[in-house]
Amino acid sequence: MDVYLPIANLAVNGWVIVALGALTGVLSGMFGVGGGFLTTPLLIFYGVPPTVAAASAASQVTGASVSGALAHARRGGIDYQMGAVLVAGGVIGTGLGALLFRLLAALGQIDTVINLLYVIMLGSIGSLMAVESFRAVRARRTGAALPARRRRHHPLVASLPLRWRFYRSGLYISPLAPLLLGVLTGMLTMLMGIGGGFILVPAMLYILGMGVTVVVGTSLFQILFVTMATTMMHALTTRAVDLVLASLLLIGSVLGAQVGAFLAQKAKPDVLRLVLALIVLAVAVRMALGLGWQPDEIYTVVVQ
Repeated sequence: MDVYLPIANLAVNGWVIVALGALTGVLSGMFGVGGGFLTTPLLIFYGVPPTVAAASAASQVTGASVSGALAHARRGGIDYQMGAVLVAGGVIGTGLGALLFRLLAALGQIDTVINLLYVIMLGSIGSLMAVESFRAVRARRTGAALPARRRRHHPLVASLPLRWRFYRSGLYISPLAPLLLGVLTGMLTMLMGIGGGFILVPAMLYILGMGVTVVVGTSLFQILFVTMATTMMHALTTRAVDLVLASLLLIGSVLGAQVGAFLAQKAKPDVLRLVLALIVLAVAVRMALGLGWQPDEIYTVVVQ
């Protein structure tokens, strides 16, 4: 089933795009992370231009985040005060990211920068996840106890002025810390088409010191609104959002998320994290090789 993507200006197999969306949906349901950080690289591997892949993946993440945010809202797992600060920072970051996106596009370097950012982000996060997950798997097999983590925000966060009480998270910190964190994730969402959850969740746990019960829900709340702003910003500035591509991805991700949630109940969490880390590292290695490989034909000319 060939489908023409008007913004990407190429024809693709619709079933393949739905399958890519289903794959990221399965991973999202299994590991509790947004699939945006894998959707964009997989689309690039398939031949979709990086700019269109990043913009369209952001719109897919918006749709995929709705059900998760509603589920956490029903059980009281969202700190709306913290989420509002993160969203405000994310909207600011989206604007800054749009300016940077247009500058890099004008210089002709946006595709290279997107690929390079993915190599750096996926490589570093995948390595940290792999080390931590391997230790957890080894400790479970040997019966050794892992050292307990202290729930305390980073010293730099404690030194910031203008403290607020975030009652749902049990924190008394400066709102500047989550605001700056929101700015960072907003910029990354604009440039890379990710939801930011795989960066935001660890930062909320280990930098802000938030409680585990509200981290995932608050992260989804922020991702929902920031990816909405990112999609609108892309549509108004870069005009790189391909609604046909995003719709096919969303169909697959919604179906795949249900399968992933079912599989997550059958497997051990530490093993799942190790598998996810290996997948992330494999994608990072493939993108790094793609940056260094010389194509068979350096120049191509298309006559229309």
